[in-house]
Amino acid sequence: MIKPIGSDELQPLFVYDTTEHEKLSKEAEGLPSVVISSQAAGNAVMMGGGYFNPLKGFMNVADAMGAAETMTMTDGTHFPVPVLCLLENVDAIKDAKRIALRDPNVEGNPVLAVMDVEAIEEVSDEQMKTMTQKVYRTEDMDHVGVAAFNSQGRMAVSGPIQVLNFSYFQTEFPDTFRTAVEIRNEIKEHGWKKVVAFQTRNPMHLAHEELCHMAMERLGCDGLVIHMLLGKLKKGDIPAPVRDAAIRKMVELYFEPNTVMITGYGFDMLYAGPREAVLHAYFRQNMGATHFIIGRDHAGVGDYYGAFDAQTIFKDEVPKGMMDIEIFEADHTAYSKKLDKVVMMREAPDHTKDDFVLLSGTKVREMLGNGMAPPKEFSRPEVAQILMDYYQEQKKASA
Repeated sequence: MIKPIGSDELQPLFVYDTTEHEKLSKEAEGLPSVVISSQAAGNAVMMGGGYFNPLKGFMNVADAMGAAETMTMTDGTHFPVPVLCLLENVDAIKDAKRIALRDPNVEGNPVLAVMDVEAIEEVSDEQMKTMTQKVYRTEDMDHVGVAAFNSQGRMAVSGPIQVLNFSYFQTEFPDTFRTAVEIRNEIKEHGWKKVVAFQTRNPMHLAHEELCHMAMERLGCDGLVIHMLLGKLKKGDIPAPVRDAAIRKMVELYFEPNTVMITGYGFDMLYAGPREAVLHAYFRQNMGATHFIIGRDHAGVGDYYGAFDAQTIFKDEVPKGMMDIEIFEADHTAYSKKLDKVVMMREAPDHTKDDFVLLSGTKVREMLGNGMAPPKEFSRPEVAQILMDYYQEQKKASA
């Protein structure tokens, strides 16, 4: 099985020992505490589940700058993005050596993790600017990821953490949320040797389904992990439970039994395009995938990134030896009227746009909202029905 990054065995930061967990939970209630940002909470959950192996906690400013500029921390450890705990105010924890980090996304702000504080530093405007530019390739505050990153505060609290729970992800998505540890164990149980991962924050239409079939066939994979983002999305994205139901129906009907795992992870989407694609590949290796599908405008938003920047970054910028996972480079997939099947558009050079069934997201949402199923060349009817039911409910609720 593919090794995790930076260690022979996965080193999740969640406290699994029940005695130690209970002891730490009691201690945490008496520690100075602070409510952290949603982005920091997502990072803690990812570290807890082993996805960010071998990180031991939140980065100091020097390590965050190294991750942003060269994907390399000061000790030589590779990581593709800064993992910071940024706060607006540190008065409550100013002189503390050990603190409780509280969850902003759960009522009552329960303790999410305990941190041994190594440093509290102010991030300069210049440092924020550099990190923003390197990670997001823009400083435009209209970019949803740039706005989220820059709205957390400028005080960076760093140090190793011990994670006590997985926020709302485990309770709200018990059938889907899985840690990297759990996914690795399940891959072992299946006996899969070659595993391809597919990232999604949307329901999967026919083109996505066929792309997964293509990748499995061409790579000779015996397993596919559909790995859904369960964290905060942007306005208009379809909620995770609806996505989950649509994907499960598709897998049940159109994939061979025991070849697909449907899972999810807790994290706030960065919308950082190429750099986020590297992060996605990084933690897919940690969960046991040998291959990862990256298509057109992976993890992008608006027109901030070129169509295939998320593929070329692996050749042009990722440090040598950083990861062993291999990238399956995909083009936009669509149904060809000429060939009567879904193809990658670059593999049909004799086609014009009119030869494909192409529908915009806006058009599809409009059709579903009006109770009209998209054509069978675009979406499986059973999947479309689940989405139509959702949009019809939304329409009724807003009427």
